[in-house]
Amino acid sequence: MENQVLTPHVYWAQRHRELYLRVELSDVQNPVISITENVLHFKAQGHGAKGDNVYEFHLEFLDLVKPEPIYKLTQRQVNITVQKKVSQWWERLTKQEKRPLFLAPDFDRWLDESDAEMELRAKEEERLNKLRLESQGSPETLISLKKGYLFMYNLVQFLGFSWMFVNMTVRFFILGKESFYDTFHTMADVMYFSQMLAVVETINAVIGVTSSPVIPSLVQFLGRNFILFIIFGNVEEMQNKAVVFFVFYLWSTIEIFRYPFYILYCIDMDWKVLTWLRYTVWIPTYPLGCLAEVVAVIQSIPIFNETGRFSFTLPYPVKIKVRFSFFLQIYIIVIFLGLYINFRHLYKQRRRRYGQKKKKIH
Repeated sequence: MENQVLTPHVYWAQRHRELYLRVELSDVQNPVISITENVLHFKAQGHGAKGDNVYEFHLEFLDLVKPEPIYKLTQRQVNITVQKKVSQWWERLTKQEKRPLFLAPDFDRWLDESDAEMELRAKEEERLNKLRLESQGSPETLISLKKGYLFMYNLVQFLGFSWMFVNMTVRFFILGKESFYDTFHTMADVMYFSQMLAVVETINAVIGVTSSPVIPSLVQFLGRNFILFIIFGNVEEMQNKAVVFFVFYLWSTIEIFRYPFYILYCIDMDWKVLTWLRYTVWIPTYPLGCLAEVVAVIQSIPIFNETGRFSFTLPYPVKIKVRFSFFLQIYIIVIFLGLYINFRHLYKQRRRRYGQKKKKIH
């Protein structure tokens, strides 16, 4: 009677160019791992679910792979990396549609296709930046200059937003609600400077100085400056409203955690408390900031209707007056669209750093 073949638990994940397999066997010595005719063969003595035994499995891949697997032994598992012959996303690992019982997704390394594409682009940008730096001069010198430039930018922005945050907080505790109504006149100059300077972040993303995506940065820059310059700056009647305080305060609350995080990143430091705050504070503050901006737009609509500012009449023969408030109503929808774009971007960042691992079901 033949002995029963024991199979270990195998977990897998993929990128466009590679496959990752994690074999749950501890104390493995001298494993036999090979790929022949696009089939991975594994056999090893180790401690698995059935105790200390010989375990083996075979996997026929969905598409062609290179026949040179790379593996690394640890005390608790065997990690195998297989290179795909063609860089592309697979809908599954094996040629057979039904997944083998011993095979499961590796949620520690799992990414969906869009996240993997983002990671691939980031690696490609990093590779191109490295080649560009090598062709231009000393990489260490250029990297130091880049970090110094980013350090100074983030420091200036932090000082600006922290000054506004502290100033508004102190004024609120001293004057109470009365401080709401002159927020614009006391904070506008610094807020103008900080929000205009924020265009640097979009430029950095466009030219590759930072790996941040362009769209979320541009959406935030344009959205905030529309509120600041059009709704508040151009409408004197809005400058004495309490909503200005809440918009400025929420913007500042977000940035006093974001910019210090980037400052420490420039000097290769990671303060866990600050990192957690940077990836968490936005969860309540971004929706609240969006709500405050919507309130500001709604409050400005009657003023624009009354003054006729930015309204215009279409030429003959139409001769229809188009009120600016019509565009503001559309812009309210745009605000929520911008919130979705930034929320999705920040959620992905937080998930990559603090993504919860799936619990194994026994």
